Amino acid sequence: MVETFEKVRLGISTCLLGQPVRYDGQHKLDTFLRDTLGRFVEYVPVCPEVECGLPIPREAMRLEGNPDNPRLMTHKTRRDITEMQQAWGRKRLKELESEDLDGYIFKSKSPSSGLFRVKVYQESGMPVKQGVGIWARMFTERFPLLPVEEEGRLHDPVLRENFIERIFVMRRWRKMLAENSTRGGLVEFHTRHKYLILAHSSKAYSDLGKIVAGMKGRNLKEVQSEYLAILMPALTVTATVKKSVNVLQHMQGYFKKQLTADEKKEMSETLNEYARGFIPLIVPVTLIRHYVRKYGEPYLADQWYLNPHPLELQLRNHA
Repeated sequence: MVETFEKVRLGISTCLLGQPVRYDGQHKLDTFLRDTLGRFVEYVPVCPEVECGLPIPREAMRLEGNPDNPRLMTHKTRRDITEMQQAWGRKRLKELESEDLDGYIFKSKSPSSGLFRVKVYQESGMPVKQGVGIWARMFTERFPLLPVEEEGRLHDPVLRENFIERIFVMRRWRKMLAENSTRGGLVEFHTRHKYLILAHSSKAYSDLGKIVAGMKGRNLKEVQSEYLAILMPALTVTATVKKSVNVLQHMQGYFKKQLTADEKKEMSETLNEYARGFIPLIVPVTLIRHYVRKYGEPYLADQWYLNPHPLELQLRNHA
């Protein structure tokens, strides 16, 4: 059950790695991203402003106009940078197609790289927080199934775990396509991710099972595309405590003949304490992992739900 995790490849706003590329010549270093997550990641830094030809330092910019199609304007000189950044962006997107990215981390509030609630200024001079950065919009439209997040939202432990889980799933998906792009490869991928999927969406669990079961005679690439188009959005749904308890109870069922009365009581008490918010998810998961080893349960030993990302990241340690 000890897994070796391949490094994932992530696009990232360059300033988050400590590079002084912002308009004021400063950076926005995020030490978790650089030093902790960075141990398991190969970053592909991108700075839309500098890469499209703007200097450091430079005039501050903001989004203006229609939130669905805003303009990127310099604040004082009123220079429209929109086409300049979009022309660069189209070329950069073609380059990133060959990078096999597993996800992207954007800089929050940025008029070029913000994903959510970016200020868009109206004629009145007042902003509405309804925008998406010019580059962020281009990227997500080109790669709609890639996991994406903002660095600010990754301070939330639930959102952090969800994003990091998804990027490792994407890495395993790419590995499957590269090394075993067969019907058998898809069956193995699905089998090992069953309980991980169930923890997010019972509907996706059912729908994906039907796709795998019914792929005989179908074009494999079409099946793979259909599968991924359901899988990745489903994983964005929060794996709640209730859903996690359901998964763990399913797993417990594999040991109904092996567990002693005392072990059954211990498992029941542990799940109850987790359900009531007294202990973190890592506790019942560790207990299940112990039973997997003790009783030699091969099916559960292969389930990524029990070890979806490096333990060193401690993503399941929050209550």
